[in-house]
Amino acid sequence: MSEQKPPRYKPYNQPAGGWGAAGATAKVLLQQSGIGKGSKALLAMNQPGGFKCPSCAFPDADERRKLEFCENGAKALAWEATQFRAGRELFAQHTVTELMAQTDYWLEMQGRLTEPMRYDAATDHYVPCSWDDAFALIGRHLQALDSPHQAEFYTSGRTPNEAAFLYSIFVREFGPNNFPDCSNMCHEPTSRGLPPAIGVGKGTIVLQDFEHAEAIFVIGQNTGTNSPRMMSNLVEARHRGLPIVAVNPMPERGPIRSAEPQDVVQMATLGSTEISSEFVHIRIGGDLALIKGMMRVMFEREAQGERVLDHDFLAEHTVGLDALRDDRRSAAVRRSTSAPTPP
Repeated sequence: MSEQKPPRYKPYNQPAGGWGAAGATAKVLLQQSGIGKGSKALLAMNQPGGFKCPSCAFPDADERRKLEFCENGAKALAWEATQFRAGRELFAQHTVTELMAQTDYWLEMQGRLTEPMRYDAATDHYVPCSWDDAFALIGRHLQALDSPHQAEFYTSGRTPNEAAFLYSIFVREFGPNNFPDCSNMCHEPTSRGLPPAIGVGKGTIVLQDFEHAEAIFVIGQNTGTNSPRMMSNLVEARHRGLPIVAVNPMPERGPIRSAEPQDVVQMATLGSTEISSEFVHIRIGGDLALIKGMMRVMFEREAQGERVLDHDFLAEHTVGLDALRDDRRSAAVRRSTSAPTPP
């Protein structure tokens, strides 16, 4: 196997997005699927009648732009539409033990599978098998179970939404809802954890709320990496004069400054937009202490006669406000009588 080059790290003081993102997108398209094929697919991504981006779950606006994707989405698409193929020759050449010793990047660069493969424990190789044999083998194992709930169905996190939807229908038709990759790890903790806190099992905001916000707090997230399409919303908010507060243990480029690749003037002039009106540099795990401190300040201002809280909303939709106020008040007393620690 080819020897892996060590990763290179160097300072980056340019804004997130901009020509850096455009260049990286073009490079990966050229390398993986070709500019023509890749560009045609990108024009259909996140568009009506097209397909959803496999990179993240950022919502689509009612009015779409010509290009509704980010650098991460373009890379994910390029890897899905790659011209490289991991054929039977690759698996004949390398044992599974050897493949497990490779980096994720090396494995990714081998390309897509071309046919069903079955693991042969005697040789430690994947060997080709026909589609009929593959379906029959899977069917025998599923039918041999005492209960459908003994089975778990794992798929790649890179599986496109459309394929994952069809796969989920097949599994639920079989009986269980054991999806350890996405459903069990991501969606179910949310649906179980949020109702006691906010009353429903998912977020209550929509994309249009950015247009009506009076302030935006980005806590514990590097928007430029986690949700690059959100950068456009933050740029528009800053142009409207909204305060944006970024809270992060690491001063990453995304929440600090960004260049919009679809802004022709900004790209031509090498301009950029300052994203955060204030950057709060905390220690890892310090976001909870910060939020609790903000609560205490709000309660203190209320006690001084300033109307800070939306009492009508709190009375109609929440419980436990008095207990929360008492907890924040007692935390302030504990802090004033002990060593300075987060509340």
